[in-house]
Amino acid sequence: MLSLKIPSAATAVLLVAGAACASAQDAALQHSAEHAFRVVTVAEGLVHPWSIAFLPDGDMLVTERPGRLRIVREGRLLPDPVPGVPKVFAQGQGGLMDVVPHPDFASNRLLYLSYSKPVDGGSASTTAVARARLENDRLVGVEEIFEADSRGRGHYGSRLAFDGRGHLFITVGDRQASPSGHLEAHPAQDLSNHHGVTIRLHEDGRVPADNPFVGREGARPEIWSYGHRNAQGLAIHPETGDVWLNEHGPQGGDELNLILPGHNYGWPVIGYGVNYRSGSAIHESPRREDMEQPVHFWVPSIATSGLLFYTGDRFPAWRGSAFVGGLAGEQLARLTLDGRRVTDEETLLRGIGRIRDVRQGPDGYIYLAIDHRGGDPTRVVRLEPMDERAR
Repeated sequence: MLSLKIPSAATAVLLVAGAACASAQDAALQHSAEHAFRVVTVAEGLVHPWSIAFLPDGDMLVTERPGRLRIVREGRLLPDPVPGVPKVFAQGQGGLMDVVPHPDFASNRLLYLSYSKPVDGGSASTTAVARARLENDRLVGVEEIFEADSRGRGHYGSRLAFDGRGHLFITVGDRQASPSGHLEAHPAQDLSNHHGVTIRLHEDGRVPADNPFVGREGARPEIWSYGHRNAQGLAIHPETGDVWLNEHGPQGGDELNLILPGHNYGWPVIGYGVNYRSGSAIHESPRREDMEQPVHFWVPSIATSGLLFYTGDRFPAWRGSAFVGGLAGEQLARLTLDGRRVTDEETLLRGIGRIRDVRQGPDGYIYLAIDHRGGDPTRVVRLEPMDERAR
């Protein structure tokens, strides 16, 4: 079940120098093992875009980490952000993060937002989730449905996903906490808090009675799995209903995990990374019998973000593949799956910028939220097959 892919230049498809597109012009031709494609910009002028969502009326929503929710309508980024967004702690890795429409958005107009919430008088922050109705391009009836019991500098997690059975999954990072003594004393190994966990709630924030730690003394009943570091990709498999996430390792050891209720994913006791500066060992060992192994991991790290299982018709040979964005790697990885096993990895893009989100649009194209550093343009792009004219 476990696989390791070390990306190499031989398998990577590099962006042609100078091919980054502005406005709606095509990027240079890209080739993969299955499809030739182009990268086309669909929205630019954004500030640290973090998440993309699509609405039934054709609008696209984009969150900006400083605390703004933006609308792209008929190919144009509206100049004014959506009013009513909760106040965020917009420092470091914090801010407004994921946005996901309710499965019945067409009838109830509900949106769910994750964000870093200021606490302790604004001196600290935690991961929170709110829901609100989107009416006349503004949020109304904003209601917080979850606030994590976690404190730290970064690693908020903050991905959201609905399972289609009335449940909302939420990732919460380990907040860069350090263990006090033995690795098993790390907060991500402690069920009495929300460091390094996935959460499972009803859509209104109530705790499901069949969550694995309901009724267990000293454990938070919201927790579905634990022992995670910082999961910034989360997706429900469209055919099996399995919950998958990708999470950051330290220096190496990014993971793709199949999430099972009540299971411990080992951070920081086991793993495949090392300390950033010294290269010294972090973990007790790579594996332990009572802790879950990743399905796939990356050495060196690509700083995984965004996770998509592709089901569209635009790229038929990619149907069923998993797509994973990379921040430090500035790349898009395509994973071929055989059931719950990864059989191959292909790097589709390199050097395109820090890919923060990967989504499938209702048109069957693949959309990426790209967050550059150093003043370069930030934008949303999409992958289009070369046998179609860019729109």
